[in-house]
Amino acid sequence: MAATDLYDFHLPDDHIAQEPSPDRSDSRALFLTRGSDSVAEGHFHELPDRLRGDECLVVNDTRVIPARVRARRASGGAIEAFLLRPEGNGVWRAWLTPSRRLKDGEQLLTSGAPLTVLSRAGRWWLVSLPDGELERIGEVPLPPYILRGEGDERLASLDRDRYQTIFSRRAGAVAAPTAGLHFTPDILTRLAARGIPIAPVTLHVGPGTFAPIRAERIEDHRVDPELFEVSEESRSILASARAEGRRIVCVGTTSLRCLESLPDLEAGPELAGECDLTVLPGYRFRHAAGLITNFHLPRSSLLVLVSTFHGRERTLTAYHHAIEQDYRFYSYGDAMVILPEGGAR
Repeated sequence: MAATDLYDFHLPDDHIAQEPSPDRSDSRALFLTRGSDSVAEGHFHELPDRLRGDECLVVNDTRVIPARVRARRASGGAIEAFLLRPEGNGVWRAWLTPSRRLKDGEQLLTSGAPLTVLSRAGRWWLVSLPDGELERIGEVPLPPYILRGEGDERLASLDRDRYQTIFSRRAGAVAAPTAGLHFTPDILTRLAARGIPIAPVTLHVGPGTFAPIRAERIEDHRVDPELFEVSEESRSILASARAEGRRIVCVGTTSLRCLESLPDLEAGPELAGECDLTVLPGYRFRHAAGLITNFHLPRSSLLVLVSTFHGRERTLTAYHHAIEQDYRFYSYGDAMVILPEGGAR
């Protein structure tokens, strides 16, 4: 298997997007074709015209929760709680920082109801918070490479809107499925006019999706399991797309992992469970023919996935081209559209 170093590259800090583009679809885009060395530059709003019309798009309709909570101990020490996943009855799996002296049963003060520390649970803690309180006291869980000054209301308001996709319906993610951030209602209208169906799936993005690979060998890394759901309606859309010979284009790596986790693309009742698929070099894609994605961190499972889909050398060549042409990287950055083999009409 491959060494993790093969998926490393240098990105100047000034290429990391700190704010979204003024209009979602005005982001720049590299248009590639799977299996081809061709690279074309453009803007994301060109997407409907770049497709052939025989595609089906799969999008992730998860909604980012305000997972970051600022708290303090009774003694005055600041604690940051990052709520990762609900366990039911107001109990959450969470990271607490710093956590060295925390005690089971301790109550942390917040701007609302207290956060109760229940117990340590391996890499995380179990905490409890009254129902509905998170929406009132939580903050947008931006990734650490997006820098924010405390008290900047303009950016706080911008993040509350722009760190959600227009597809977001089902709350549960702690990070946005960023490829979907470029879509607008106008693009959806133009896709519909071309007869291109859209199948929503739900994969509640966890922090493990974006974590850098620390293992020296790729095969020693695994993405943490994430909750997923595929509705009966979406299964029907996907089954029809397969029957009609449509080329399935996944909007984002999370949509792709959810889709590839399905045993088949047949109609049936809702599916739900944990997605634990980690795409490694040599993986054979069964359902996805195209991929819309952002530019990802070095040594990340997302870069490995894209490289496995499009080819490592082709992918890194596209990344170096994007750096040379001053494309914007990461969550609020520009897009890379990998069209299915055969490209556009």
